[in-house]
Amino acid sequence: MYFPVSGIEANPLLLLLAAFCISLLTTPAGVSGAFLLLPFQVSVLGFTSPAVSPTNLIYNVVATPGGIYRYVREGRVVWPLAWTVVLGTLPGVFIGAVLRVTYFSDPRAFKVFVGFVLLYLGARLLYEALRRLHAATPHPPAEASSGEGILRAEGVVRTTSVSARGVEYEYAGRRFSFGTVPVLLLSFVVGIIGGIYSIGGGSIIAPFFVLIFGLPVYTVAGAALISTFLTSVAGVVFFQVLDATGVGGNAAVAPDWLLGVVLGVGGLAGTYAGARVQKFLPEMWIRTVLGTLVVLLALSYISQLFTD
Repeated sequence: MYFPVSGIEANPLLLLLAAFCISLLTTPAGVSGAFLLLPFQVSVLGFTSPAVSPTNLIYNVVATPGGIYRYVREGRVVWPLAWTVVLGTLPGVFIGAVLRVTYFSDPRAFKVFVGFVLLYLGARLLYEALRRLHAATPHPPAEASSGEGILRAEGVVRTTSVSARGVEYEYAGRRFSFGTVPVLLLSFVVGIIGGIYSIGGGSIIAPFFVLIFGLPVYTVAGAALISTFLTSVAGVVFFQVLDATGVGGNAAVAPDWLLGVVLGVGGLAGTYAGARVQKFLPEMWIRTVLGTLVVLLALSYISQLFTD
C-alpha cells in the first residue's frame, strides 16, 4: 500500500500489527505507544520528514479512545487529575509544536534531547520496580495487601475532596492525593516536551505521577490517555494551521492522514485490549516492562551523539 504524503510503501497488515502490539504493551501504564511508534516510522518505514510528528498525533487521536472507554467503564479514571493535566498541557503543546518545526528540525538533536529525558524516567521505573521486588521477596503477602499485586474487581476510583489546592481520592481501600499547582506546572512542561516529540505527553507524565506523586498506576493510566487524546487533537489542528499559513517554512508539517489512521486502527484495538487486561497485571510488572522499553529507546536516541 502506497502512502503519497509520506512517500512510503508498506503492508497495511504489518502496520496494524505493529500498532496493536505496541499499544497493547504500553496501555496498561497509561501510554498510547506513540513514543515507540515514532522510531518505527522513522527507522523501519523511512518516514523522516517533520510530517511524521503530526502523523503520530493522528495515531493518538484514533487509538486512545479504545483504552479510555475501558478505563471509564471500569471506573478507574480520576477525573480531577485528567482535567488538571489537560489545563496545564494544552498551552505547552502549542509551544512545543512551534519549537519542533523551528529549533528541532534536525532529527539527531531532537532524538538526543528526548533520549536523556526518557533515560531518566526509564531508569527510575526500573529502580523502583527492582527495589519493590527486593523488599517484597521475604514477605509475599505484603505485596498483595499493598495493592501492587493483581487488581481486585472492586477497585474503582472515588473522589473524596476537590479544591484549588489539591485533590484527594480513594482507591482499593487507600487514600491518595496530589497538589493542583504542582500538577499544572508539571503538565505545562510535559506539554512542551510532548509538543516537540508529538506524543501527547502521556508517556512522560504517567511515570512522573507514579514515581514523584506516588499515585497507583492503575488510576493514572486513564487520566494520562485522556490527556494524550485531547492534546493530540490540539496538536493536529496546530500543525494543520502551520502548514496552511506557511509558518513552518519549507518543512513538511502536513500529516499523512492515511498512514496515521491505519496505524490508529491497530492502536485502537491495542489500547482497548491493554486497558482490559491491566487489572490482571501486577503493578511491578507494568513498571518493569515500561521501564525496560523506555531505557532501550533512550539509549538508541542518545547513541546519535556518537554517529556522524
